[in-house]
Amino acid sequence: MSMIRIALTLSAIALMTGPLSAKDSLGVYSNWAAFRDDSPARCYAIAKPRGVSDSNPFASVSNWPGANIRGQLHIRLSRSVTEATEVTLRIGERRFELAANGRNAWGRDVAMDAGVVAALRSATRMSVSARDAQGRRFTDRYDLAGVATAIDAATVGCAGRG
Repeated sequence: MSMIRIALTLSAIALMTGPLSAKDSLGVYSNWAAFRDDSPARCYAIAKPRGVSDSNPFASVSNWPGANIRGQLHIRLSRSVTEATEVTLRIGERRFELAANGRNAWGRDVAMDAGVVAALRSATRMSVSARDAQGRRFTDRYDLAGVATAIDAATVGCAGRG
């Protein structure tokens, strides 16, 4: 990966994470990157969808060692949804129904997060589909090249912290 592409990727990720931007980069791995924050301690793998709009959507898998949380999925959707909206995550052939409200979607429980992480490791593409607050269908699409390495970097980056 060229230094220009790395710089552009890091800049884009810093912009999309806004005030939650990380203190330490753990690396850029194709379409995904990994970061570590110290207060509170957290490490995460993160990517933006293809064809990003100005709304700064992203998908992340986080570790929060102080809360004993590992591999927690969080997706910032490109559009707002209502709490009653069905949000479907497709990773390869697997399908997950996420909990969502506003522009945020999550796995429903620890078991779902674990299933999502396992699916991410064996697929090449991911999509998140829903109807926005006005009833219009939309889909955010992600390339998964580098996701497994970014997840591993985030896991190692928070090992022994808490």
